[in-house]
Amino acid sequence: MEETERQHIFWSFRRCPYAMRARLAVCSAGIRVELREILLRDKPDAFLRASPKGTVPVVELADGTVLEESRDVMQWALSQNDPDGWLDVQRRDPDHAAAFFDALDGPFKTHLDRYKYASRFDPDTALEHRAAGAAMLAEFDASLASQPSLSGEKHGLLDFATLPFVRQFRIADPVWFDAQPWPHLHHWLQDFLESRQFASVMKKYAIWQQGADPVSFPEIVESETGGAADIGQGTV
Repeated sequence: MEETERQHIFWSFRRCPYAMRARLAVCSAGIRVELREILLRDKPDAFLRASPKGTVPVVELADGTVLEESRDVMQWALSQNDPDGWLDVQRRDPDHAAAFFDALDGPFKTHLDRYKYASRFDPDTALEHRAAGAAMLAEFDASLASQPSLSGEKHGLLDFATLPFVRQFRIADPVWFDAQPWPHLHHWLQDFLESRQFASVMKKYAIWQQGADPVSFPEIVESETGGAADIGQGTV
C-alpha cells in the first residue's frame, strides 16, 4: 500500500463486535493504521473530538476524513485492496448484501443486545429476544447447509461482518447455544474462533494514552520464508 506522511488512526475497543469486524477488514486489506485502544467508560478527549457520537470504530483517515461506521470502514479498506475477494458477494448481488446488512445491524443486533444485556433493557423479555435472534441464526444455519459460507463459495464480507455478533450471541449462554440444532453454524463459528485471523484482531493492547508510542496494526511478523508478513491476512 502507498505510504502517507500521516498514518490513518483507528480508534477501537477490543471486544466491540463492530470494531472487531472493521479490524478484520483492515487486516484482510493489509492497510497499516495506528491502533488506539480505548475504554468506552473513559473516552479520551481526542477520540470525542474526532467523533462526538462516541462509538467505535472510528477511523481518522490521513486526509482528514472521519469514518464513524463499521460498514464504512470495511468498505473503505476493501475498496483499496481486497486480496481474498470479500467484496465478491456484494458485486454479484448488491441488493442482497445491503438487505443482509440491514437485517444484521437492525433486528438481529436489537435482539442480541436485549438478550445479552437484558438487565439494561427489560429482563422479562430476554427469552423473547433470544427466540427472535435464534430464528435468524437458524436461517444462517440453513444457508450454510447449502453453501460453505454466507457469502457463497468462500468466506467474504457477509461472513466477517456477522461472525463477531454470532460470537456474542453464544457468549450470552454457551451451553444453551451449543445445544441448538445448528450444526453448520456451529462449525462455521468454531472455525473462525480457531483461526489466525481471529487471534490477530483480538490481541490485547495497552489503553491509548496521549504521548504514548503509536501502535501499528496489523502487526508484521517474519514469515517462514524469512520475509515480512501481516499476521491478519489469509482466509479462514
